Amino acid sequence: MSIFGVTQGKEQELLERMAKCGIREEDLDETFVRSGGPGGQKVNKSATAVSLTHRPSGLTVKTQSARSQALNRFHARRRLCELMEERVLGNAGPAALRREKIRKQKARRKRRGEVKRKNADMP
Repeated sequence: MSIFGVTQGKEQELLERMAKCGIREEDLDETFVRSGGPGGQKVNKSATAVSLTHRPSGLTVKTQSARSQALNRFHARRRLCELMEERVLGNAGPAALRREKIRKQKARRKRRGEVKRKNADMP
């Protein structure tokens, strides 16, 4: 049974990623707070948002992306791993590489669009 409400594969991947980043469960302070935003009475009454603090580094993450507390716990840990990787690896981290890939794709599309517009303007 999964403790985060996700598949065993995703949970195992998260635990491996946390170990790689040097994040241990004992170093985490986890509090549950009320979510905000759309959702009506249910959101206002239940504490499904998760605030996670990594004591050694001082990083804090608050997540309220899902209606489920277990899923928010998973998302908070995943976001904490992203921040640790970004702090340690800088521009070589997975998030930075994804951003760079998207930037290149947009630049390529922009160039193609400019060429098409230039060719369309020519008689």
